Amino acid sequence: MKKLIDYINKNVLVKVASLQITSVLTRIIAGILTSKAIAIFIGAEGLALIGNLQNFVSSMQTVSILGFYNGMVKYVAAFKDNAVRLSQALSTVFYFGFIATILVSLFCYFNADGINNLIFPSYNSYAFVIKIFAIVLPFYALNMFSFSIMNGFSNYKMLIVINIIGQILVVSITLLLIYQNRIEGALISVAIAESLICLITLVGIINRRSLVPLIKVNQISFSFLKKMSTYSIMALFSAVILPLVLLAIRSYIIDNIGYKDAGFWEAMTRISKYYLMLVSSLMALYILPRFSEIDNIGEFRKEVFSFYKTVIPVFGIGLILIYFLRSFIIQVIFSDEFQPVEDLFLWQLLGDFVKVLSMVIAYQFLAKKMFWHYIITEAFLVIMLYITSTYLIKLYGVKGAVIGHFVSYLMYYAVVLLIFGSSLFGVDTEKNIN
Repeated sequence: MKKLIDYINKNVLVKVASLQITSVLTRIIAGILTSKAIAIFIGAEGLALIGNLQNFVSSMQTVSILGFYNGMVKYVAAFKDNAVRLSQALSTVFYFGFIATILVSLFCYFNADGINNLIFPSYNSYAFVIKIFAIVLPFYALNMFSFSIMNGFSNYKMLIVINIIGQILVVSITLLLIYQNRIEGALISVAIAESLICLITLVGIINRRSLVPLIKVNQISFSFLKKMSTYSIMALFSAVILPLVLLAIRSYIIDNIGYKDAGFWEAMTRISKYYLMLVSSLMALYILPRFSEIDNIGEFRKEVFSFYKTVIPVFGIGLILIYFLRSFIIQVIFSDEFQPVEDLFLWQLLGDFVKVLSMVIAYQFLAKKMFWHYIITEAFLVIMLYITSTYLIKLYGVKGAVIGHFVSYLMYYAVVLLIFGSSLFGVDTEKNIN
């Protein structure tokens, strides 16, 4: 334990304490409150519908900003003292993002009925929710554009305040909508939640209003757009494809078993998402920038095994505690109706453990912009996730979905180890990692 504490103190404690822990805990608490309200007022069947809409919304939101966020943060930070280059970055991202957002909004609005039939099987009355989402989507895009500027200028305190106030606002409106309108209220809250935060963000970014004159059509740079393309395609691939695959799996459960079982699977994935937020935040804060810095195999190997020796055992112990407390956790987050979710914990936890093991190494794809390695392995993962889940659902019911989760990440981990095997277990530690 002392070794873990020293590791965190040395590398990430200050950043995590000042930024990530606060915002992540806020999101977790907001998520738990929302899940409890859904369990009480709507039930498992409604949770399945909400899960489908969330996956669709998540994919469309990423498409609307063209996956520019992470690349934008990097280049704003790099060009903040160079007005010309900063103007090119802001102008290019703003105008291309604006065009993409309008196109996605128009697509969703005028195809609302078809989208409704796709994500709400057997329900034909929620097309209006898709139209609401289409109307508010530009506000989400503006919010992410503003966030990327603040992040690029390292305005972390303001980001924390905006995140906390935004989450309080969103969860308050969500709970009110669920209480008054039940399933329709929950679906509307999913459609507008991220866009609502724009109201807070615009107040927070007012001290950067001097940047507005830098956004000009004649400053659009296609060379800069080309630089952003790698970040964009990588972000789009994972952030768009994975939610759509999850939507497809949930729809498969609905068609072959029923809405209630699909709701149980959604409940399990929600619980998983809550505890994985902490680990993912830690890796994003430390592993990604650290891998970007190192340039030889020895350092890469050292960082991977250091994380494995310090963080992974604690994470594993945490998963064991979650497993034995699963009945209590279900009661706290959901209700008695969701007790069948207990049967899904074992395979989900095993899958999440392997997922984290693989993510630690796979961050190297992003750190070194290993484009094709990233695309091919992510494609392999989502294909295997869909194939194994649907096949095992036929054999074991909804439990097959979580078994598929474990099997697919086990195969993904094997592929990642195959790619980085010589780096992790070879003898030439001074060789350049590229």
